[in-house]
Amino acid sequence: MPLLPAAHPGCLGDLAMRNRLLLFFWCAALCAATLSAAALPASVDAVRPPAVAGAFYPADGTELVQMVDGFLAKVPADPIKDLVALVSPHAGYPFSGHVAAYSYAQLKGRPIERVVVIAPSHYDPFTFVSIFDGAAYSTPLGRVPIDQAFSRKLAAASPLLKLSDRGHKPAGEWREHALEVQLPFLQRVLGHFELVAIIMGNQDYDSCRALGLALAKLITGPGTMIIASSDLSHYHTYDQAVRLDRKTLGAIQEWDYLAMSRNFAQDVWEACGGGPIIAAMIAAERLGAHRAQVLKYANSGDVTPDRSRVVGYGAVAFSRAPAAAAAVPRFDLAPEERTELLRIARASVETVVNGRKEYQLPPAKFEALSRERGVFVTLKKHGDLRGCIGYVSPLKPLDHAVRDVAAFAAVRDQRFRPVMPAELPELSYEISVLSPMRRVLDVQQIRPGRDGLLVRRDGSEGLLLPQVATEEGWDRTRFLEETCVKAGLMPQTWRDDLTDIFSFTALVFGDRERPRPPEPRSPQTSARQF
Repeated sequence: MPLLPAAHPGCLGDLAMRNRLLLFFWCAALCAATLSAAALPASVDAVRPPAVAGAFYPADGTELVQMVDGFLAKVPADPIKDLVALVSPHAGYPFSGHVAAYSYAQLKGRPIERVVVIAPSHYDPFTFVSIFDGAAYSTPLGRVPIDQAFSRKLAAASPLLKLSDRGHKPAGEWREHALEVQLPFLQRVLGHFELVAIIMGNQDYDSCRALGLALAKLITGPGTMIIASSDLSHYHTYDQAVRLDRKTLGAIQEWDYLAMSRNFAQDVWEACGGGPIIAAMIAAERLGAHRAQVLKYANSGDVTPDRSRVVGYGAVAFSRAPAAAAAVPRFDLAPEERTELLRIARASVETVVNGRKEYQLPPAKFEALSRERGVFVTLKKHGDLRGCIGYVSPLKPLDHAVRDVAAFAAVRDQRFRPVMPAELPELSYEISVLSPMRRVLDVQQIRPGRDGLLVRRDGSEGLLLPQVATEEGWDRTRFLEETCVKAGLMPQTWRDDLTDIFSFTALVFGDRERPRPPEPRSPQTSARQF
C-alpha cells in the first residue's frame, strides 16, 4: 500500500499538486459564474462506488479489516454515557486512523440503526448542503444502504438543503474522500446500518444552523448517531499546528460554536470540516447535549518524520450531561493584570488620537494577557458614552485585542466624531473581557446585570454588554427587546424560532471617572452602549 496523503490527494510537500488544486478552484469559480449551480437529483437506484480505496485506505477487504480492527484494538474501553454525536478525521488511514478509532470505539455495542455523516466538499464548489438520495454508498466491505425516506424529509426542511449528487460523485479528476473514509470504521463497529450522506458545499453559519435544526427535529430516538468529518489545521509546523488546534478544540469544549463559525470564516482557526462540526453541535445541542470531550488529538507529524508541514486530527464526543458539567470555567485577572490592560488601552487611544500609528506593545508582562478572549473597550467622558467597540470572538491575544479595540472606540465608532487630543485628559476607560458565547436554551435563565446578550437573525446581529441592563434599569424582557433593536430588528424578534439568542458574562473593570468641569456644558446626545 502506498504512502497516503495526510489530508488531500498528493503528498504534503507536493507543490505541483497544490498548484493543480489552485488551478482547479480557479476554473471551477469561472464556470460557476456562467453556469447554473442547481442541485442535480441523484437516481434513487444509484450506488456511489468507492472512490479512494487503494489511496486513503486499502482496496483489499481483508487488509482493510485488519487495519481498522488493529486501530480499534488499541483504544482503551471507556464508553461515554448518553452519546449524541462524534467528530472524526478523514485523512489517509496511516495518518489519522489511530485518531478516528477513538471516536468509533465509542459506538461498539450501541444499538445504532442510522448514521448521519456530515462532511465538507474539498473539490466541487457548490452553494448548498447536498444530501445523497441514491441507493447506497459502497466500500470494499460492501454496500451501506441510504435511508432515503429520512434524506427526503431532511432536504425538505430548508431551502439550503437539497437532494443531490453534487459532492458525492467525482468532480472531474477529483474524488471526494471526507465522507467515504468514515464508512469502513462504521461497518466494522456497527455491522448493518442505514446512512444519511451529507456533503456541505456551503459551510456558513446559516447553512450549519439549517442543517443542525433539521436534524434535531427529525431525530426522535436513540438509534441515530451524527458523525462530523473534519481534519484540523493544515500545513503548519508541528508546534504551530498544536497551538492552533488547541484553540479550535478549546472552543469546541467550551461549546462556543458561534466563535468557531466566525474564526473559521476569517481563517483565524482552521478545520476543513468546520461547518460539519458546527452543524453537529447545533443538532446535538437541540437533542440535549452540551458536553464536548476531546478523546484524542494528534497530527501527521506524530506518524511521519516530517514536522515542517503537518495536518491536525481530533476525535471528539458530544453527550448529554448535567448543566453543571458543561459550565464554562470562570475567567479572572489579577489586579496588576487589569492595571496593565488599562494602561495599554489608554496608551493606544493617546497614540492614535495624536496622529501617530498603532501603539507598539511591549513584550507581555503576564501570561494571562496572551490568552485569546473577546473584549470590548468603553470610553466615557464625564459619565457619557464616548465610544465602545470590541471583538466578539477571541481573535487575538488579550493585550493585542485591547490595543486594537481601544483605538477603534476612539476614532471609528460611527455614532461619534473621533476623539480629539484636547479630550484625552477627560476620558475614562472600561474594559469588558467576554466569556464564550452560549446559546440561550431558556430565556427565563437570563439574569440582567450578570449576562450580556447577542441576538442573531438572518445575518443581522446586535450585542449589549451585561452592565448595560444595570445602567439603564432594564428587566429581562426590555433587555431582550433592546438587543433586538441593536441588531436592527423589531423588538419582539427574540420570540421568533428563527432568532438565535446567545448569552455571555464579562469581567468588567475600569479606572475612575474623570470629574466633570464646573463650567456649564451643552448636554451630549446619549447613545446606546454595546
